Amino acid sequence: MQYQRDLIWLVVILLVIGAAIWLVVNPAYPIQRGLDLQGGLQVLLEADVPAEQNIAREDMDTARQIVAQRVNALGVSEPLVQIEGDRRILVELPGVENPDQAISLIQETALLEFIDSGAQPLPEGFCVRTSLSTGPSRCELPVGAPLDTPIQDPAPTFETVMTGADLRQAQSELDQIGQYYVSFGLIPDKVDFFADYTRRNQGRFLTIVLDKQVISSPRISSVISGGSGTITGNFTLEEAQKLALQLRFGSLPIPLRIESTRLVGATLGEQSVRASIDAGIIGVILVLIFMIGYYRLPGVLAAVALLVYALLNFAVFMGLPVTLTLPAITGFLLSLGMAVDANVLVFERMKEELARGRKVDEAVQSGFQRAWTSIRDSNIATLVICLILGGFGRSFGASAVQGFAVTLAIGVAISMFTAVLVTRTLVNLVIGGSADWMAKRRWLLGA
Repeated sequence: MQYQRDLIWLVVILLVIGAAIWLVVNPAYPIQRGLDLQGGLQVLLEADVPAEQNIAREDMDTARQIVAQRVNALGVSEPLVQIEGDRRILVELPGVENPDQAISLIQETALLEFIDSGAQPLPEGFCVRTSLSTGPSRCELPVGAPLDTPIQDPAPTFETVMTGADLRQAQSELDQIGQYYVSFGLIPDKVDFFADYTRRNQGRFLTIVLDKQVISSPRISSVISGGSGTITGNFTLEEAQKLALQLRFGSLPIPLRIESTRLVGATLGEQSVRASIDAGIIGVILVLIFMIGYYRLPGVLAAVALLVYALLNFAVFMGLPVTLTLPAITGFLLSLGMAVDANVLVFERMKEELARGRKVDEAVQSGFQRAWTSIRDSNIATLVICLILGGFGRSFGASAVQGFAVTLAIGVAISMFTAVLVTRTLVNLVIGGSADWMAKRRWLLGA
């Protein structure tokens, strides 16, 4: 019965290994490298509101998610977007090829509003003020000037009808005569309000402004009663896609401005990365030699389990994906040591049981049972520490700490799988299945 159960687990392990190999060799899932490994662009965004105004944590988190969605949707890179302090958002774009384009795209991540411009359309790029915030708009001021800078000719103020937060979806489409347009849908709470508004304002213009600058000024041609409508115009495909994108991700709860940008070079460089990989491989080989030399046959099985462990880690890094930085690699190597520790605990327990005169198969079973509680408790303690470190990194914008915690937690979870399941299955099949033969050759067990 135990033998059949081990065979079933062996099949499961082989299937997992096969899936991991497919993932690792698949070019669609490359390793994501962080700024310190390949360089890139770092952008610091700050809430564009007076310093004395408090900002809700929920608003900052929503803004962070929108910035991340927008950059992702534009396909700039695999970004790292996180909150720093209580009013800043840090954006890191590893490997970005066009910094100017990336900065331009992030700058467009602003507050989207629908304003009532009356009987006149407003030209694209026109600067306005809105009833949502009565102070001067950023577009009225010179670049980098504070909000309290005196303005001689203030921009006209228009009533805000709704914001981008009231939109449920938006996308570009093509009609039957080959014209591109943008369709959009509203959240349920705004359906009746918008139907009533469009009924009362047919023929007037509902202008869309992004960060107080006009991006489109469509006319209300009919009552929009079903919660969905269209924006028509002489759009090209790119213009329609861009407007749809701005509608989808323009619902920032607070305005943001770019505080600073800087290009970051690869701290480690290609040569250093290659040297780090070589050092890691040499370290692993030395560990395997020690395990095989000291524990003999169980060491060989542990070496197989450790190779499976490394393979599964890389597969998870590629599949999630996880952005690898130097701290993240450190977390992985530390978890590798914990995986070795788990095997050492098991094999030492087995040797103790053999020294007490127990049979080989009994020593194998007892060794895993006695070592399990120690492995479980130490790994749970490490996962709790990872949770604390991850929370610290997320709260204080310490991406290096967060990356270390993530890869360490992944490594610990996988090490429990390989140390307990993979090693156990191999030991049961190879050693437990030939217990009588092995009893006369205990030197193979390192006993």
